[in-house]
Amino acid sequence: MDTVVTFLLGLGLRIGIPIGITVLVFVLLRQLDKRWQKDAMSVPVVATGGKPCWELKGCSEDNKKKCPAAAQPAIPCWQIFRSRDGVLGENCIGCDVFRQAPVPVRV
Repeated sequence: MDTVVTFLLGLGLRIGIPIGITVLVFVLLRQLDKRWQKDAMSVPVVATGGKPCWELKGCSEDNKKKCPAAAQPAIPCWQIFRSRDGVLGENCIGCDVFRQAPVPVRV
């Protein structure tokens, strides 16, 4: 009987501790990700001259209605047009709005 209990206790420790550590790391990383997302949203976005890109570029109302950047004015337009892997398009890199925008600074 002692052998069975010792075996089960050893098995529980060998399996339970790694699983517990994995769950703890998962929870901590998830909290860290939420914190980073909250911090990213708290960084003020300043467009060039305080004006959004569609005003600086003189876009028509039709183009503005179709533009995904106009639907999210608090986010710089080049962030909206990034690809899924984070690459900026050539049209954003050459755009005056992107070139003249100040680097965001934490307040």
